Amino acid sequence: MTLTSAGPRSAVRAPFGPAVALACRECGTRTSLGAHYACLECFGPLEVVYDLRPVTRESVAAGPQSIWRYKDFLPVPEDVAAAPGLQPGLTRLVRADNLARELGLKSLWVKDDSGNPTHSFKDRVVAVALSAARELGFTTLACASTGNLANAVAAAAARAGLRSVVFVPSDLEDGKIITTAVYGGALVAVDGSYDDVNRLCSEVAADQESWGFVNINLRPYYAEGSKTVGFEIAEQLGWHLPEQVVSPVASGSLLTKVDKGFRELGAAGLVEPTPYAVFGAQATGCSPVSAAFAAGADVVRPVRPATIAKSLAIGNPADGPYALDVVRRTGGAVADVTDEEVVEGIRLLARTEGIFAETAGGVTVAVTRKLLAAGLLDPDAETVLLNTGDGLKTLDAVAPVVGPTATIDPSYSAFQKAGLA
Repeated sequence: MTLTSAGPRSAVRAPFGPAVALACRECGTRTSLGAHYACLECFGPLEVVYDLRPVTRESVAAGPQSIWRYKDFLPVPEDVAAAPGLQPGLTRLVRADNLARELGLKSLWVKDDSGNPTHSFKDRVVAVALSAARELGFTTLACASTGNLANAVAAAAARAGLRSVVFVPSDLEDGKIITTAVYGGALVAVDGSYDDVNRLCSEVAADQESWGFVNINLRPYYAEGSKTVGFEIAEQLGWHLPEQVVSPVASGSLLTKVDKGFRELGAAGLVEPTPYAVFGAQATGCSPVSAAFAAGADVVRPVRPATIAKSLAIGNPADGPYALDVVRRTGGAVADVTDEEVVEGIRLLARTEGIFAETAGGVTVAVTRKLLAAGLLDPDAETVLLNTGDGLKTLDAVAPVVGPTATIDPSYSAFQKAGLA
């Protein structure tokens, strides 16, 4: 658990707000706040520890129209909203009655994070990491990415006046390459998988002392940004928790932090801590967490990704074991779907709700259908699906199966002949 009892606050500016330390998620050993990401005792990953002060629904509602309305739950200074940034968050929670009917669910919502500044949920995590980078004196913002994070880092650094260096697999979708390069930072395409890129970046991070890699040496802060997805869902539902959440799984961090956000809201008294189940969704071509869940294993065995859902193509997910813990503790499940089912999921969400999701969203919709068919999701429970990115970034996934209904001559007779009236 990462909360401590509230105590008196110092009048001195706190660069990390309510955060007081980093703690190992394995052995619990604490270390001071800084650019640390691995425990010196056991090499386990580190997580932020807080000394939270009382927070009310009214104080949240009076905050900025962005993730910074939840600053009292994040490792950021009190004045974070005044710093140059993309101000992400408060994306739509769409009541999805049409999709609910198609899937056989009684009550369904879609948390649509394609509405963030660079059209994915990654703007949330980068905003928190950028704040930490400023406080720690880094002059370059960097990352290893499967695409959406690259967009978010390049844009946030441009806005903040920092240099950016972004590393991606060279076979990334053109839409994500272009929407990163346009911001003017350095974009390094690496001939290898995301896991190869991540290993390279770990070496670079160790050698470049002025570089803040958002998902390496800033990872404990970065990961906390995903909690805001859970905070917003609860607030937008009228301050209650949904009974079921289905989240895509790449590193597994989003799933675990939505759960952490729900628990923090309950501990703070902002919501009734009612039971909920968290479900994970992966593409079959990169499904190490789903495979471990199906096998009843605690260890996530790395795989080499081969799927059109490139934003989820992390073969060795850092938070995979923790995602399994959350799913099992809450009574959820993890499943995977083929690339053909991913495309069907994208089209189903678009056709029923007018939301064009990237491939990760297609994975979430298709897995939801699969879990319902298997009797693992409760069709009568209030359910929220997470759409983490915009379909305009992954046009190649649907281009082969959609197109004009008819191509005709510019005459009314041709229109009549096409049978569209």
